[in-house]
Amino acid sequence: MAQLTEEQKAQRAAARRRSSALAAEEDALRHERKRQEWDANGTRLTRDEIEAGVPCHGCGQPIIDGLGDWPPLMKLTEQETREYDAAQADFAARHKDCRGYRWSMSGSRALHCGYCCPPPPLSERQLERLGTLLRASRPDPAELRTWRLTLTCDHVIDVQQHKSHGQWTTNVRHCPTCDQTRRVVTAEAQP
Repeated sequence: MAQLTEEQKAQRAAARRRSSALAAEEDALRHERKRQEWDANGTRLTRDEIEAGVPCHGCGQPIIDGLGDWPPLMKLTEQETREYDAAQADFAARHKDCRGYRWSMSGSRALHCGYCCPPPPLSERQLERLGTLLRASRPDPAELRTWRLTLTCDHVIDVQQHKSHGQWTTNVRHCPTCDQTRRVVTAEAQP
């Protein structure tokens, strides 16, 4: 088999990056469409509905089941291990094609799918705490690095992130020109 030239290697690497970028972009768009569906259908629960015991509109499971958190896996009894394994198998069967993450509420054992089940709203206390943290965290411009990102739509945008990152850290970014979520194909740190 003939050796590839440096140009051919670079072309293949660029094609792999673009292919990976398109797959990540499609997954991000899939999640974005699901969030829009939740909003259009009124699928999201209010905090009051969650506390009143209304089941998740995505999967029908309770958000707060009253069973408490699972003990650490190393400390499960035999009965708890069987229950835990059954809950994991049930979740896997219900969400085998979702490609989503799992989430649950503190104090509850019910598992919810990050793709099918809209996340619960933050409590007033959480919102206050988050607001305090965000208002207090204005980054020093000297601590930021500018990155030039090329997106799958071929638009180029300049964005900033903390200079301690040696490489760009997110896979997708909103393109202001297209008004779409796009995958980052290349990221170049600017001087």
